Amino acid sequence: MKRVLLVVAAASLLVASDPPRLSYSKSFPGSNPAWLEIVVDKSGAGQYKEDPKDDDPVRFQLGGADAAQLFALADKLDRFSRPLESSLKVANMGMKTFRYESDGRAGETKFNYSEDLDARALTDWFERIAETERGYMELERSVRFDKLGVQQAILRIEIIRDQKRLVAPDQFLPLLDRVVKNESFLHIARDRAAGLAESIRAQPK
Repeated sequence: MKRVLLVVAAASLLVASDPPRLSYSKSFPGSNPAWLEIVVDKSGAGQYKEDPKDDDPVRFQLGGADAAQLFALADKLDRFSRPLESSLKVANMGMKTFRYESDGRAGETKFNYSEDLDARALTDWFERIAETERGYMELERSVRFDKLGVQQAILRIEIIRDQKRLVAPDQFLPLLDRVVKNESFLHIARDRAAGLAESIRAQPK
């Protein structure tokens, strides 16, 4: 009996020690993707997926300052304990869900459009992450299965970077280095990969 109590107590301690988690999902049938979900914990460890049944999501690591900004916005929004939906009649922009989990408790709110500036800022943060991870997925797919498409995939990432919407860019370095070192890729693609990798490494950490 004592052993059972100890196991239960240890399990409870593990659950309690899990870092707070922040998640964003969007359902927008007819768009591409029609559904997505991003989960980030307070350490900056995150995952992205475009299918609720996906058990192997894309994983990424946010910098400490970026993760802190996300959680600070969630705090300003009272960890989603209040409505964010605007009373305005607007077009369907996709049903969005914010969720905050900590110490076995959760706050959640859903909205199509919000006038709250903090909600809009947090939505933009998650949309930037989504754009970045879609860029990553396209580059990974091209590197593995479509060598001729690698240059276009890198160009897409450069556009996201130039628009200042690229998040956690270090995640691209292993793929870019792989392209640079592999002579089976087109020379122009390898040059572009080298240039992008150099610009990422030159960014202040």
